[in-house]
Amino acid sequence: MLGVAVNFGLVILGSLLGLLLKKGVSEGLNKAIMSAIGLCVMFVGIDGMLGYTEPIVIIISMVIGAAIGTLLKLEERLNSLGDEISNKFVKANGNGHFTEGFVTATLLFCIGAMAITGSVSAGLNGDNSILFTKSVIDFVSAIMLTVSLGIGVALAAVPVLLYEGALVLLASLLQSTLSAGATDALVCVGSIIILAIGINLTGMAKFKIANFLPAIILAPFAFYLIELITRG
Repeated sequence: MLGVAVNFGLVILGSLLGLLLKKGVSEGLNKAIMSAIGLCVMFVGIDGMLGYTEPIVIIISMVIGAAIGTLLKLEERLNSLGDEISNKFVKANGNGHFTEGFVTATLLFCIGAMAITGSVSAGLNGDNSILFTKSVIDFVSAIMLTVSLGIGVALAAVPVLLYEGALVLLASLLQSTLSAGATDALVCVGSIIILAIGINLTGMAKFKIANFLPAIILAPFAFYLIELITRG
């Protein structure tokens, strides 16, 4: 739970700094910082991929997972859900910046591949590196959002704590049912998705990240399938 606690704390800290900085952070500086973070995210993704020696498992997981995600339009549905929740919440509670800040930040911090892959990695093998990286991104994002939307952004730390904490607990419960090989496959696929997030942050490309998420679920099954075939 260390990674979740750090994420929680940095969202609050970023919000407080945002109140102090107000308009002191330029768009150019923000873009430069996010590009630097994107490169660091890419490093985390590459590091998680290194050492895995079953490319067929990864190919099966990623190709079929991307196909399923694209056919289900996960990226579009997720974006639409976020917009719908935001619009309804803000309308129901007035147009104040407090509510808008809370809803916008909650959706940004919770709905995304990094929250899922980071929490799963932390729950399965105690690796908090992805959540630590996400925490830094959320820290910078919280500063920028608070500058424009106010202290409501800080309240988004609570859903982050509950959401990521639940995912970590769920992953830790599943740990006993997965072999080491299946866990390694899942982590490798998650790391590839993290690499894609880093590329998006640098602006080099724009992957529809949510469409890749089914690959995380498929990875253990692909591992067991290949293991069954090779043993047979």
